[in-house]
Amino acid sequence: MKRLLAALLVCACTATPAQNPPVEHLKLPPGFAIELWASVPEPRQMALGANNTLFVGTRGAGSVHAIKYDGTYRAGAVSRIAAGLEMPVGVAFRDGALYVSAVSRILRFDDIEARLASPPKPVVVTDRLPRETHHGWKFIAFGPDGKLYVPVGAPCNVCDRDADGYANIMRMNADGSAPEIFARGVRNSVGFDWHPQTRELWFTDNGRDWMGDDTPSCELNHAPRPAMHFGFPFCHAGTVADPEFGKRRACSEFTPPAQNLGPHVAPLGMRFYTGSQFPAAYRNAIFIALHGSWNRSRKSGYTVMAATLDGDKVVSYEPFVSGWLEGESNWGRPADVLVLPDGSLLIADDQAGAIYRVTYRG
Repeated sequence: MKRLLAALLVCACTATPAQNPPVEHLKLPPGFAIELWASVPEPRQMALGANNTLFVGTRGAGSVHAIKYDGTYRAGAVSRIAAGLEMPVGVAFRDGALYVSAVSRILRFDDIEARLASPPKPVVVTDRLPRETHHGWKFIAFGPDGKLYVPVGAPCNVCDRDADGYANIMRMNADGSAPEIFARGVRNSVGFDWHPQTRELWFTDNGRDWMGDDTPSCELNHAPRPAMHFGFPFCHAGTVADPEFGKRRACSEFTPPAQNLGPHVAPLGMRFYTGSQFPAAYRNAIFIALHGSWNRSRKSGYTVMAATLDGDKVVSYEPFVSGWLEGESNWGRPADVLVLPDGSLLIADDQAGAIYRVTYRG
């Protein structure tokens, strides 16, 4: 009850930045521009409503925010629509309701866009997810099949726990019923999306730690059908046998990554580019937010990457936005990306407390 009451705490803020991240240090391909769009404490996953509203989850801040924008995509007021939640990273919008992940629970705020100033009491969709907070925060999204997809990370760096309970991506009906496992052997996915044409699932996965600076790589994976296994904890990055668990099963038994993303880069949010504002080369490309390493002797990541596909093959993988890491000092960490209806791209930066907007000006 206390958690539900805390979720009703509301504040109205402005989109004026609380701090001034050096946006001018960010580097993009020719013709692109980036600006500070709004300030939100520790923004993680973003989701669009139906009526010019951006919803933003957080991790340590424990709050969920909404940002209204106008017809020119200029950010307006920022409202805090929930507070006191446990790692409410994930947000997903469907049929007028906002779904929010909170470790062991999925909550639903009904008719939310009409009630931003006085949010409704959240409905508990499910409270049967694992309670561990190690890899317990969850990116969530509705798939083309209408089901809510929810990853459940491994409660450890590397371990062999209940395969039905951990290290998987599950899906359920919108009311929380009929949960089932869609993909196995997934250490910790904090970002996924469906190809706009094939409607097949692609997802990022964070590689294990403490095998050295340069191995194993984090992954971009492709799951065109249910019941595929992606190797954890037995095999990492397609070819790297785990020192402890690799003797049990060979890497050849599992689905290899579509693309290795680099060691310890911590890929989080990813989205297919579905707009038309950017040049044609970016149509159906995947933008991936690399949050950046936390324990590598020389830092890596801290970049938004673009992966270009030919069919189901990645044919290029290149930086799209960089500059958050300067030498060995980082002033920001990209956490999610999202395409606005006009084809511009939003980037959430949970270190700088910022949401940026990328546009193409030719």
